[in-house]
Amino acid sequence: MDNENMPQLSSFLGLDFGRSKIGLAIADGETRMAFAFDTLRNDKDFYVKLAEIISQKNIVKIIIGATRHDKDLDGNEEKIIFGKEIENRYKVQVEFFDEMFSTKMAHENLKLRGGKNIAQFDDQEAARIILQGWLDGSAF
Repeated sequence: MDNENMPQLSSFLGLDFGRSKIGLAIADGETRMAFAFDTLRNDKDFYVKLAEIISQKNIVKIIIGATRHDKDLDGNEEKIIFGKEIENRYKVQVEFFDEMFSTKMAHENLKLRGGKNIAQFDDQEAARIILQGWLDGSAF
């Protein structure tokens, strides 16, 4: 079968931004289900790795978790700058979604599943929660 002529699903990428690590989750518009995908270090190689994921997974929109809490204005500004950088580099649309309590929910979800090494997976689980929340409330 010739994969070149097969239609490719458009995918969405959720990001849980952190200064040292960034959690990733992925979903497609057909299933509308978000899945934890990966955790990348927030270092000099991050944008190269992100470019590969955007290309390979046909990412059409990136959802970044942001808070609307007055106590995190600096962190929120950092996320807005991060989102603009992604839009400028890759010409992919970026939206922000309220991530209030996403990390706490991620910890609880991982504990319920009997997870070990929770800190290793909490960023991508938080990204999954952010992306799923956006999918549930969005008509695209």
